[in-house]
Amino acid sequence: MKIFARDRKGVEHTLEGNDGWTVMEALRDAGLPITAECGGACACATCHVYVEEGWFEKLNPASPEELDMLDMALAVEPNSRLACQIQINANTDGIKVTLAPE
Repeated sequence: MKIFARDRKGVEHTLEGNDGWTVMEALRDAGLPITAECGGACACATCHVYVEEGWFEKLNPASPEELDMLDMALAVEPNSRLACQIQINANTDGIKVTLAPE
């Protein structure tokens, strides 16, 4: 599965992710500068990303826990999500995200 990720310098990276993984795992394993302090437990907001238009609407809605964590993130936008909560599957193959500011 493909993920297109723009880093904080504006450089786009094409990543491979496995079905059932999360976008956070793919970003982390590719060496992109994402902290992911809680390891994907939705207990921090250090994997905050912006999901590009056209993809945000395809995702399952954010859970109350994710929304609570996003309340603690910097520079939250209407298209903000936690990468640990975005599952890689056929519906998200080709998703485009941008790493949010630290």
